[in-house]
Amino acid sequence: MSTTLEVESTLTDRYQTTIPETVRRVLHLGKRDKIHYTIRLNGEVVITRADLTDGDDPVLGQFLNFMVRDINEHPDRIQTMDGGFVQRLQSLTKDIDLDLDAPLQADNE
Repeated sequence: MSTTLEVESTLTDRYQTTIPETVRRVLHLGKRDKIHYTIRLNGEVVITRADLTDGDDPVLGQFLNFMVRDINEHPDRIQTMDGGFVQRLQSLTKDIDLDLDAPLQADNE
């Protein structure tokens, strides 16, 4: 037996609305996510989360969103990197040849 949950939102004078929290949770929507509308002949409108584009990585996107939130909420946690540490990283990676556009090998995916 399927359960139906109904929620409402109001249009502003500029025809904008806030997606209710219940809908955002069900669709796993975050800030800047895209919404897809399917309009049926009977006037019914179905709202779904828009598919990610090929270049989008949902895990990376969630991590970056976390970082943005954390930096905004706790700017006092931001620290500079010690110059010696940066030099050490550079010395460890100076001879590594990396082509970021090269496809991954099957064993590296």
